[in-house]
Amino acid sequence: MASTPSDIASVQTLPQLLAYRAARTPDKEAYRAFDSATQAWTSLSWSDTARRVDQWAQALAAMQLPPAARVAILLPNGLNAMCADQATLATGCVPVPLHAIDNPGSIAYILSDCEASMLIVGQAEQWAKVQAVGTPFPALRAVVIADDDAAVIAALPPTEGGPIVGSLAQWLAGAQHAATSAATPATYVPPAEDDLAAIVYTSGTTGKPKGVMLTHRNVVSDVKAVLERIAPTVDDVFLSFLPLSHTFERTGGYYLPIAAGSCVAYSRSVGQLGEDLKTVRPTVLVSVPRIYERIHAKLLEKLSPSPWKMQLYEAAQHKGWTQFCATQALATPAADEGRAAGWMAALPWPLLQMLVAKPLLAQFGGRVRVAVSGGAPLSPTIAKCFLGLGLPLIQGYGMTETAPVVSVNSLDDNDPACVGKALPGVEVRIGDNRELQVRGPIVMKGYWKRPEDTARILSADGWLGTGDQADIVGGRIYIKGRIKEIIVTSTGEKVPPGDLELALLADPLLEQAFVVGENRPFIACVAVLNAGEWQRLAADLGLSSQDADSLNHPSVHRAVLARIEKNTASFARYAVPRAVHCTLEPWTIENTFMTPTLKLKRNNLMAHFAQAIDGMYQKPGGR
Repeated sequence: MASTPSDIASVQTLPQLLAYRAARTPDKEAYRAFDSATQAWTSLSWSDTARRVDQWAQALAAMQLPPAARVAILLPNGLNAMCADQATLATGCVPVPLHAIDNPGSIAYILSDCEASMLIVGQAEQWAKVQAVGTPFPALRAVVIADDDAAVIAALPPTEGGPIVGSLAQWLAGAQHAATSAATPATYVPPAEDDLAAIVYTSGTTGKPKGVMLTHRNVVSDVKAVLERIAPTVDDVFLSFLPLSHTFERTGGYYLPIAAGSCVAYSRSVGQLGEDLKTVRPTVLVSVPRIYERIHAKLLEKLSPSPWKMQLYEAAQHKGWTQFCATQALATPAADEGRAAGWMAALPWPLLQMLVAKPLLAQFGGRVRVAVSGGAPLSPTIAKCFLGLGLPLIQGYGMTETAPVVSVNSLDDNDPACVGKALPGVEVRIGDNRELQVRGPIVMKGYWKRPEDTARILSADGWLGTGDQADIVGGRIYIKGRIKEIIVTSTGEKVPPGDLELALLADPLLEQAFVVGENRPFIACVAVLNAGEWQRLAADLGLSSQDADSLNHPSVHRAVLARIEKNTASFARYAVPRAVHCTLEPWTIENTFMTPTLKLKRNNLMAHFAQAIDGMYQKPGGR
């Protein structure tokens, strides 16, 4: 049974959406989570969920916060994060979701900037680190700590004149006691559709993050439109592992299942994702490309030591991809694309499916009927691999400022080279400098306390500049790259780095890649090598993988550049990197080279590798 936009036509706010679902399918499974105390998975029905959310809402209402008060939520995905968000919405307050793995300085900045009245946080240690930054929080009245007991909280340094700090258990119990002893329970005013449903801070690849103001109209409109395009049902099971501070997960992996009545199972952690996929066996996946890239890299790592296994994989992928293209009426792959498979290319598809495709799909649980990729561009190599082996993978496009989904492919109209057609009710056009522009009910209200920034991106007649260059052909949107990131070499050639970096990462040797060349004579690359692949390459070249100097030995540079050249054969010659600097240290959120949504912080990387980058341009010919 599938819900349709017409079923929820009267729903205007997110609290109304939850109320609709609890009334429509009260006994169906809503949420599934792993209980570390019992070491078992537990479930909540929709009626259970509504009751639990009401308990949280009563506790929040008893705080008597100002109207539209900001409630910051720093929790990992799970039932507490869901309840905190829903209770905040129900009481007319505004959730400010925070990245659980963000650094304390960034969290402190956001708490101050949004003037949060309350913070709900997982651990006392997290609050202590934020406090230690020294930023004043004059609006902050209370800090509720969800996962630590009163004794741990009592050991925190005192905050004279600061917020009241207590445990979640104390907070909920206190509200319950007050409710039973009071003549009337605490009341609250539910939100209207043009009230804020969230302030979501952008990752900030450069400078300070900006708070995107999304209304209930924005989010509910996006949910209804995605529901029409993807059509999940009450029998679907989503596996939630992207942070709820990411708008892609909020809309696609959290609010959409409420509209559809689907169950959401919370993964224990990204590290246990592989196990959880096999245990939960989801039917719908909402993920960023990085997850698919990791699975692809592990697949190649297992296969690469065995030439015949690699040939079998190449044969299965080529034959499956050819069939997919025929089904979708896409251009048929050239016959010589399957040459790497050798004689195995002649094997029948049912045999290849049994030997290669089914074992791969089993890694996803074996019953995924739709896997959505968004949040960043999906590499054509990754798309071809998974679609060729039978994973029903579709790509979408959006941004925080559009709540976030603008477009997405569908299973029966699925060209992985594009990001699909605009959602129903969403207008798109190409503006100056080939910029994709968007208009519709999904477009944000503006940036929090930043009217000048809002005016720069949002026109008076409602068109939002995405900052992405694109083409629109037959209604399908083809993203070409970020306008601000496009590299202009000293010879005047323009190179979008995103597509180039994706192509480089098709090689399992390269774990991460960052290309440079602004005002330089040619394109160069800084690359993080995969440790296992590096050991194999070093051995082949007669070098010690333990010797740091080996990483940038001339023979290593030649070998890496040869592999880069192979993976960039379809690029213009001027776009192919002519120099490389290799490192083994991964770029992470913790070392400030990645944003919480796993985008490269290019300015930080440029500064850190400045000497190495200069060195690449001082070598003859760049090599």
